[in-house]
Amino acid sequence: MPGIFISFEGPDGAGKTTALNKLMPLLQERTNKEIVLSREPGGSPISEKIRKIILDIHDQEMDDRTEALLYAAARRQHLIDVILPTLNEGKVMLSDRFVDSSIAYQGGGRQIGTKEVGEINDFAIDGHLPDLTIYFDVTPEVGLARIKKDHEGAMDRLEKEAIDFHNRVYDSYMDIVKANPDRIKAINAQQAPDQVVQDALTVIVNRFPNIFNKGE
Repeated sequence: MPGIFISFEGPDGAGKTTALNKLMPLLQERTNKEIVLSREPGGSPISEKIRKIILDIHDQEMDDRTEALLYAAARRQHLIDVILPTLNEGKVMLSDRFVDSSIAYQGGGRQIGTKEVGEINDFAIDGHLPDLTIYFDVTPEVGLARIKKDHEGAMDRLEKEAIDFHNRVYDSYMDIVKANPDRIKAINAQQAPDQVVQDALTVIVNRFPNIFNKGE
């Protein structure tokens, strides 16, 4: 039986990575299926090497289209190395970011064009979209304030972008959420962290009741 694929999206500072680490054991308690947690860019040896190039603060001269292509390349390798094998083994695949990030960040944030970036990634993912995407909704102002508070001096190349860039990313995410109501479910990420985790858990259990029903 094929597994299920859930991606987690949100602007910088949405807290999704922290929420995911708390969410995973709660999900594991509710299913007999193995759960695999990964991230993008990265998640496999080659993809992690590409990640270092993309996010290196010293690579400020990187062309915007080069950046978009590198993300797509990392995504393709991650898909081949991690996502598809996990799904083929009937496991649950959780990915911290997937294709929607590129459309929002490079298509919208970099103003390359959401259609154009979407087409690059259509080639990379070959039709393999998540079964469910949870979007952690937080305004750019709140997200960036969290980043500065939590890891001042360790911000990556994208986090260091001006507020206008982050506003464009946020607006693009909103368009993506509205255009994909069946696949993408938004939750309020400006709530207390435990409530954010609980809301995400509720969305997942309600979408896949036959998988996450252990102990119910």
